[in-house]
Amino acid sequence: MKALLLLAFGGPRSLDEVEFLLTRLFGGRRPAPEQLERVKDRYRLIGGCSPLPEVTAEQAEALAQKLKGRGYAFKSYVGMRYGHPLIEETLKQIVRDGFKEVIAVPMAPFRSRASTGAYREELNRAREAIGEEIHISFVEGWYRHPLFLEAVREKIREGLGRNAGKGSEPVWLIFTAHSLPKALIEHDPYVREIEESVSEVIKGLGPLSWRIAYQSKGGGPGEWIGPDVETVLEDLAAQEVKRVLVVPIGFVSDHIEILYDIDIAYRKKAESLGMTLTRTRSLNSSDLFMEALAQAVEENIKEKGFKDLPVGRGS
Repeated sequence: MKALLLLAFGGPRSLDEVEFLLTRLFGGRRPAPEQLERVKDRYRLIGGCSPLPEVTAEQAEALAQKLKGRGYAFKSYVGMRYGHPLIEETLKQIVRDGFKEVIAVPMAPFRSRASTGAYREELNRAREAIGEEIHISFVEGWYRHPLFLEAVREKIREGLGRNAGKGSEPVWLIFTAHSLPKALIEHDPYVREIEESVSEVIKGLGPLSWRIAYQSKGGGPGEWIGPDVETVLEDLAAQEVKRVLVVPIGFVSDHIEILYDIDIAYRKKAESLGMTLTRTRSLNSSDLFMEALAQAVEENIKEKGFKDLPVGRGS
């Protein structure tokens, strides 16, 4: 038996954990009181916590069960960058449990220094801090896996079905992923991989009108990749589009960027423009998505075995 480690961004399990998340996100700097309350208010609107820790734990267990059916014995773990259980906490637990070989799966489809690369760096730091020999194989590149693409299509078909009969106007799709600073991803495949995935998803759906947009842009100086969702909504409204279905292809789990940014903020923006905005349901632990990850893990094992984790940004 070996360890299966799912890596995710993290989220507060209660309002009391919001300050910890922000402080870690800001590199140790505590948030200003007004900033803390603003973020807490957003979590209050989605139930007072993030569902991400629970969803990721469910994904880890579901993936372990899929792999068991393929003849691979794993004990599943979860490690978060900005919330408990932290990656370093989980890696210590893995060692205490007697495991020296780990398959690590970042729950981020598209590669960049800010996503998969950051998980690699965090794992490296944690392993060095422990000071014991731990072999880690890193599974990425599954953004183009046929079953991942079909899992996204499944949610789109479901979303279009929910829109059927609610008007004669055509429904436009808006595929979204997290915006990142341009300077940070200048040499990364992030945008290209998003565009490849969207193109492949559309090929399997037939003729539809669609756009790609970037969401949840952070603060700070510098230009971020776009166009942002608000701009795309304004452009479509100018074309007299009345209905849009947001497909957050860059996110695989329910969390604040889905439940607040899309379901509350962007929906309100759409309504102000005379549009109706709906969203595809998140992949979470859907069967097709779990099967895609299981196949990706199996392919990794067959190709690399338990090759040691390379140091680098993962692009």
